[in-house]
Amino acid sequence: MNRTDDIDLISRFNSGEVSAYEELVLKYQDKIYTLCRYMLRNVHDAEDAAQDVFFKAYRNLKDFKPEASFYTWLYRIGINTCLDYRRKSFSASSFLQSLSGGITSPSDQSLFDTSPERLHELKETRKSIEFALAKMPEKLRAAIILREIEELTYEEIAEVLNSSIGTVKSRISRAREMLREILMKNI
Repeated sequence: MNRTDDIDLISRFNSGEVSAYEELVLKYQDKIYTLCRYMLRNVHDAEDAAQDVFFKAYRNLKDFKPEASFYTWLYRIGINTCLDYRRKSFSASSFLQSLSGGITSPSDQSLFDTSPERLHELKETRKSIEFALAKMPEKLRAAIILREIEELTYEEIAEVLNSSIGTVKSRISRAREMLREILMKNI
């Protein structure tokens, strides 16, 4: 993610060039959707939440501080939007339905270019991880998703979650431990 390009697009948008915002959306839509999908565990809610994230960002882009990272600012909006959806039990669907939808992203495709046995193994592993993530408290789930799935740095996660780096490291450590415990119980 090129921070300078983001700042340029934001500046152009704030100067009245609406197409600059469209470029930001295109640049980040897959990552925001994936974040929402993992946080909400439901395709339809994730689509709605991702749309809300970009709408909120659009409305508040004039307040964005250029010294911050747009990427982490947008992720913070994404996390908060997903937490709001969870709190409101927005479109509460069954966990089994969310598991049947699976989680895919363009980067996942290379994982499936293997034998049918490997495909089945990956699918079962994914289901187990989704199940374990669903059992975790939201703060731990958000931290581990941002670190392990979205591959943000500790500093970026701290900015997104509005927490200290120490808190982030602690949450990630506890989340990893909880994931191990849940996965071991289900073997």
